[in-house]
Amino acid sequence: MVSSPLLPLEAPSPAHICPFDQACSYLDDAGKELQLDAGILAILSSPRKVVTVSLPVKLDNGEIQVLTGHRVQHCDVLGPYKGGTRYHPAVTLREVSALAMLMTWKCALLGIPYGGAKGGIALDPNLYSVEELERITRRYTSELIKDIGPSVDIPAPDVGTSAREMAWMMDTYSMNVGHAVPGVVTGKPISIGGSLGREMATGRGVMIAVREALALQGKPIAGTRVVIQGFGNVGGAAALLLHQAGAKVLAVSKGSGGIYNEQGLDIPALKVYAAEHHRNLVGFPGSQAITNTELLALPCDVLIPAALENQITAENVNQVQASIVAEAANGPVSLDADRALEKRGVLVLPDILANAGGVVVSYLEWVQGLSYLFWDEERVNREMEGLMVNAFHRVVQQAKARQIPFRLAAYTLGVGRVAQALVDRGLYP
Repeated sequence: MVSSPLLPLEAPSPAHICPFDQACSYLDDAGKELQLDAGILAILSSPRKVVTVSLPVKLDNGEIQVLTGHRVQHCDVLGPYKGGTRYHPAVTLREVSALAMLMTWKCALLGIPYGGAKGGIALDPNLYSVEELERITRRYTSELIKDIGPSVDIPAPDVGTSAREMAWMMDTYSMNVGHAVPGVVTGKPISIGGSLGREMATGRGVMIAVREALALQGKPIAGTRVVIQGFGNVGGAAALLLHQAGAKVLAVSKGSGGIYNEQGLDIPALKVYAAEHHRNLVGFPGSQAITNTELLALPCDVLIPAALENQITAENVNQVQASIVAEAANGPVSLDADRALEKRGVLVLPDILANAGGVVVSYLEWVQGLSYLFWDEERVNREMEGLMVNAFHRVVQQAKARQIPFRLAAYTLGVGRVAQALVDRGLYP
């Protein structure tokens, strides 16, 4: 397997699965299927640019703390870099590099003129005040000021960040260049150029992917039993939209645990309950508490891991009872687990397709901002759904034509488009 000379060795993840090695393994599989030239594969296996910055910040109590931030720019052969910025204690350079590579294939698969990037800071945002988080975000943006921009690299929200952090990033960049630049980030507040529909976009894309997968199997979405690990921006939105479409959402969870009702949860009421109880789910009327481990093993039709990577591994894959697994998170199914599910005939909707709704609407936000012409939410959702459905059926056709698994079909489309663009552009100098 090709590895990158730009990335240092780091301690393995808690699940002992390196996300970057896993991403490279999927790339290798696609390269073999496409019979890519070894030199092209080597280029695609390595990020073009890796930026690591030191972030000294003064805390509210007067102490100075030094954090570490990363921004990895994987490939811009199709257009500006695009990718989220996450705040989480488990952020590492190799994780961010893996996510940047996945963004490259995701954008290419959806037909969006972006390359892949990702950023992150290793911190727990719950341990910092709003004022401290603002100082951290502004310092991080200042350190990256020469490496981002509306035609260079466009950050977006991710785990641990939101429209608030994007507003701080946009303002910091704008103050440095001397004029307002709303296109430097996406996922920002509506008041400063954000797009309607962005908040629900990733969850909506997950719902669309699940709907199309069920239709592929000749099943209606109404009455489908769904289990969702995660009840944040993505999982919560997917749960609500699936509930509204008639699915029975049996269980949802947060990091501390989840709740279950075999008859289905009242998702609108649960969202109100979570907001009133500091996002805690346990204690919701008519439900029983379960652990995240128990949630992944529940009998259901569709399992949606919408939390962090490596949640379904070789250790627990045999307990999964769903017939469809939709990767709403990035890399929630490990390499070994993915192959085990494939052998059992479980349809895995890969993250580069299933959770692409967010980057699609980010792209639509960017287009609206550049044109200074903004759309209503109905049009945004319609445009996003069209791109998602078209990409889904291209993957179906590719899987049938090549007689390959669904994930590999998605990767051959994404990787193949980038590889062809690289060949057509040639190497400089």
